[in-house]
Amino acid sequence: MVTAKAWVLKKHFEGFPKTSDFDLKKIELPKIKDGGKWKLLLESVFLSVDPYMRPYSQRDMKEGDVMIGTQVARIIESKNPAFTVGAFVVARSGWRTHFISDGKDLQLLPSSWPESLPKSLALGTVGMPGLTAYFGLLEVCKMKPGETVLVNAAAGAVGSVVGQLAKIGGCKVVGCAGSDDKVAYLKKIGFDEAFNYKTVTSLDEALRKASPDGYDCFFDNVGGEFASIAINQMKKYGRIAICGAISQYNDSVPQKGPYIQVPMIFKELRMEGFIVSRWNNRREEGLNALLKWVMEGKVKYHEQVTEGFENMPVAFIGMLKGENLGKAVVKV
Repeated sequence: MVTAKAWVLKKHFEGFPKTSDFDLKKIELPKIKDGGKWKLLLESVFLSVDPYMRPYSQRDMKEGDVMIGTQVARIIESKNPAFTVGAFVVARSGWRTHFISDGKDLQLLPSSWPESLPKSLALGTVGMPGLTAYFGLLEVCKMKPGETVLVNAAAGAVGSVVGQLAKIGGCKVVGCAGSDDKVAYLKKIGFDEAFNYKTVTSLDEALRKASPDGYDCFFDNVGGEFASIAINQMKKYGRIAICGAISQYNDSVPQKGPYIQVPMIFKELRMEGFIVSRWNNRREEGLNALLKWVMEGKVKYHEQVTEGFENMPVAFIGMLKGENLGKAVVKV
């Protein structure tokens, strides 16, 4: 009998999440059997903390549920011939150290995954955040060579990939982040222009200075005031991909306007929200492209690794506060 540890949502978040909103539980797992439904026993190796967990917990979870989330896990016992002991998979089994599975929702790491590459990248650059950048740019922004792309939260898991993929696509890239260290990182990985939105005297002026001609594409991870200002600097027929709204996730009282209709009309803009699962049928295409670019050194990555399963809530809260550079993961 294996005893798993799991973090549950003790209390729905009010405003910013607190460590007291979580509870660490022990769960006894049944033995896997040849004839039973559960044929695989897995242990989590790396777990992901992501901004989406904040709004999705409110929408999809009850108090007492295991926190939602994804992990890279190792198969430690198998009665399923499709999965060998020792293989690594990506699973959506929440904040748990161990779990059982029927195998249907498990995704094996690509067979071409090199030994030299951290397996945690399957939660970041070569995982859901990387795919979000890939399909958001190609299918929603429909970027073209020679265009100017703006991305906010640019040093995060999604934004840092957006900028690099836009450079591969022949675009000029402008990014903003919340610290000077993050801005230096953006310059290092190839952003043409980058600035610290917390220290500029005027966001409007900073955006204008970075690209006097305006922006063809805007990849928005933040929403709120930033988006309200940026929309006025879009070029005619510009495209806006709305990936997230992290500036609003922890608001107890909803933010009010300004409103977007006038610039949308006069500039004839297209704005589209999206969730990356729309392109699940092309997941392999995206992962293969991202893995290839990482191996070629065209896409660089940085991970903020927190040690210890007991630190999941701290890592999650820190990520929401913007303490991470690149992808935030927890190593069990």
